[in-house]
Amino acid sequence: MAVVPTDSLTPAETPPGSPPEAPSGTLSERPTASPASPPPAAPPAGRRAGERAGERAGGRARTRSGSAEAAPPVEELLALAVKAVGGVERPGQLAMARAVQHAIDSGDHLAVQAGTGTGKSLAYLVPSIRHAMTSEGSVVVSTATIALQRQLVDRDLPRLAEALAPLLPREPTFAILKGRRNYLCRYKASAGWPDDEQEQLFDPGEVSVTGRMVQRIQEWADETETGDRDELVPGVNEQAWRQFSVSARECLGAQRCPSGTDCFAELARARAAESDIVVTNHALLAIDAMEDIPLLPEHDVVVVDEAHELVDRVTSVAAGELSESGIAMAVRRVGRLVEQGIADRLLQAGEDLKALLAVAPPGRIDELPQVLGLTLALIRDAASACVTALGPRTGGDKDDPEGAGLRKAAFTALDEVRDTAQRMLDAFGHAEEVDRAEVVWLDAGTERRPPTLRIAPLTVAGMLREKLFGDRTVVLTSATLALGGAFDGLARQWGLSAAPGDRSGWSGLDVGSPFDHPRSGILYVAEHLPQPGRDGLPEAYLEEITELIEAAGGRTLGLFSSMRAAKAATEALRERLSVPLLCQGDDSTMQLVKRFAEDEPTCLFGTLSLWQGVDVPGPSLRLVIIDRIPFPRPDDPLSSARQRHVAAKGGNGFMAVAATHAALLLAQGAGRLLRSQHDKGVVAVLDPRLATARYAGFLRASLPPFWPTNDPAKVRDALRRLAAS
Repeated sequence: MAVVPTDSLTPAETPPGSPPEAPSGTLSERPTASPASPPPAAPPAGRRAGERAGERAGGRARTRSGSAEAAPPVEELLALAVKAVGGVERPGQLAMARAVQHAIDSGDHLAVQAGTGTGKSLAYLVPSIRHAMTSEGSVVVSTATIALQRQLVDRDLPRLAEALAPLLPREPTFAILKGRRNYLCRYKASAGWPDDEQEQLFDPGEVSVTGRMVQRIQEWADETETGDRDELVPGVNEQAWRQFSVSARECLGAQRCPSGTDCFAELARARAAESDIVVTNHALLAIDAMEDIPLLPEHDVVVVDEAHELVDRVTSVAAGELSESGIAMAVRRVGRLVEQGIADRLLQAGEDLKALLAVAPPGRIDELPQVLGLTLALIRDAASACVTALGPRTGGDKDDPEGAGLRKAAFTALDEVRDTAQRMLDAFGHAEEVDRAEVVWLDAGTERRPPTLRIAPLTVAGMLREKLFGDRTVVLTSATLALGGAFDGLARQWGLSAAPGDRSGWSGLDVGSPFDHPRSGILYVAEHLPQPGRDGLPEAYLEEITELIEAAGGRTLGLFSSMRAAKAATEALRERLSVPLLCQGDDSTMQLVKRFAEDEPTCLFGTLSLWQGVDVPGPSLRLVIIDRIPFPRPDDPLSSARQRHVAAKGGNGFMAVAATHAALLLAQGAGRLLRSQHDKGVVAVLDPRLATARYAGFLRASLPPFWPTNDPAKVRDALRRLAAS
């Protein structure tokens, strides 16, 4: 691995641990940009672009058709792009753009940490456009959230394309490509397929609401030009949408489908194939990498934005589940296509699974109980019998187009049940822990969701190394990648660790942030509080939160490690505080954040989605409270299994899994505070372990370099001064 030296922020004029020049706890008004050094002129060790291109022979990458040397340098294009959007070029942005261009030219992978306000979208889009215009392939940009996809497609790329066109051979083109489930299926909408949820019980009011949604989709289907679900406003629930969409495996294919020539998903793919930049999501990127049939157009460069979420999103794609309701759905799809007795075998096997899971303890399953093994084998064999009874997978489609769709849906559901059951059986029986590849656990379910047996890979590093990084250059970027001050933790999870003999080169670069964290923010660790327990928030925590919010005059985002803690704090503090207090779940998250941003005294409490999904610049957010270090639950099946697996291979499971997870969320949560150059405030962590535990240094090195203190009086003074100003 070649590591580009990490850029440090401009040091504050006061030594760490000392009060700023202003009165105790007051936040200085002086904004200072943090310069970032460009990557070294000499390329890092690793494969050159030509060498990697040669290794891709026979793959999906294409060769250059134009001359990169003839295109304007990336610095010139970036300057024009920044001017076009009315921005100011930042040192970190320029350093990142140069590093991305260097990675594309050298063929090495690159991880870039770019703090909020850096302008990282332009920093990777400009060199990506430059590359796409001088090669035959597209550049794929993958994001984790719909919000960022929309920002890229609706705002950044249109302005960039127009601004850069005068310096390029033609105006760059771009498109968004989503999974097939996101597009309306004309064939399914007209063929009258059975509703997957018809046998589940719903509240009569809910049925009525879903029925109205179905009617709206039918009316919209006659008007839409894209079939994109996101263009249906207001949106509809999953139950209604499923009646009009198919997964990639359920799809007949353009050649066999009666509606193939007008298929919205195929039209979207065709647009993407003709575009220079294709914006997609991590899930589709993973499916494209894992499946034999490519979903994305030819590309030899991928930019993964919000890369801190890549492993979780890929794990979700690679996971599987088995439940009685899922098996019943497969039986419904088989319908009358097979003899009733054969379908009944599968239905009975599903009933057996339901009875077994109803009495089994939830959690990780390390050894396969005999009764569960027999049940899984029954499910596998019954599903296989149904597949055999269905007959050939192709043939007769033209004579019976509606029947072809029903048969494909039946095959897809049966294959998933059979393959998942076999996969779960294969997960057991390993003599050594290091040989185990997957973990199986029982999810207890809820009132509306039945107990479900789940399976997931213990690591996706090998798959990513082979399928994603193997035949293309990948740039990974986020505001939080250098955990504990280094990229190695996430790099290992991505499969980029440099093993002996591994020829894949990669580099890491931290371009810093335009914010002066030591003068704009305080990191307060409440070292005097007791360690958090398992019985809810201690009274001392509630008193501390009350005092901090009163000092701030509201303006607080409370990030809690569980929804139970968030709700408990909300109920307790509404009686003590005079400011409005919202809690996640009171309304849609979007509406809650809107109300929080529009009314300065209002506070908002919540859990996971708020740790990463809130962008509220300005005086409405002066205080971020974190109740405890967000370690995964000790009984979390996947996390605990991964820790054990790392330990079995000689590593530190706690640091590699639990501490890395906590560091990532802490950094994301703390990053909610400063969203613009003029923002100021406090990040208050109530968990004293951030000051006292042996792993505290690793966690604190993952956070922005705020001015640190353990003195509650200084923090309250600072918040009062901010509220008064």
